[in-house]
Amino acid sequence: MTDTRHDPAGTLERLFHEPNRLAILSALCTTRNGLAFTELRDTCRLTDGNLNRHLKTLEEAGIVRVQKAFVNDKPRTTVSLTRGGLARFNQYLERLEAVLQDARRASRREGVSARAPLAAAARA
Repeated sequence: MTDTRHDPAGTLERLFHEPNRLAILSALCTTRNGLAFTELRDTCRLTDGNLNRHLKTLEEAGIVRVQKAFVNDKPRTTVSLTRGGLARFNQYLERLEAVLQDARRASRREGVSARAPLAAAARA
């Protein structure tokens, strides 16, 4: 078992912690009805293949729902967060916030001693 006092980031769900997936989920949180694949791709600055791969992983985990339909005789793929996915992502964000707050507190405690080597290096 991981000792979170020495590895606080170990409490973060790796599924969400990957930067592109974090971007995807953050974008999907902005809408109730999901986003078109192309809009999500452009928002996250991903290629079609890269976005597809991340969406497959997220869909298999039950985090997102991918729906394909025809709109005006054109195929349209819409991606949305599931209720469970939103709950898990919010839990991840709460844990991430706690890890960041702990790091901020620790850096303030170390304050002067942490900056001293940097200041000495800058003077050299």
